[in-house]
Amino acid sequence: MLLVGLFAPFGPERLGMAAVLYVCMTCKAGQPVPEGAAQPGATLFAALNAAAVPAEVEIRPVECLSACDHGCNVALSQPGGWSYVYGRLGPDDVPEILRGAAAYAATTDGIVPWRERPVIFRKQSIARFPPQFAVSEPSK
Repeated sequence: MLLVGLFAPFGPERLGMAAVLYVCMTCKAGQPVPEGAAQPGATLFAALNAAAVPAEVEIRPVECLSACDHGCNVALSQPGGWSYVYGRLGPDDVPEILRGAAAYAATTDGIVPWRERPVIFRKQSIARFPPQFAVSEPSK
């Protein structure tokens, strides 16, 4: 299978998969972390998992989102939808992160109308990536 980015909305074959909220576990939020102390990213991950996570959102830990100057960072993706990286987040932002993730999961293309996005998603976006679709390789 070949993955190709397209800008058209993904059809009803969305594979029934949830939106995924990736949380950078190694994030230090730009601060030195004393030996033995929890990384701020791991603390954010724990706070997200301790909250009421919407059923349509899956939270997954990742080693690094390569946005170290903007930590703590999370990324949102779903099959056939635009993907996003958000930064400068912490445990106090958990309710808004989950509200934004639920709104994102409710879309078919990953685009939540601007005014419906939590302020942290409007002002703390680091990157946006086009959708990826699985397509069969051309016949030879």
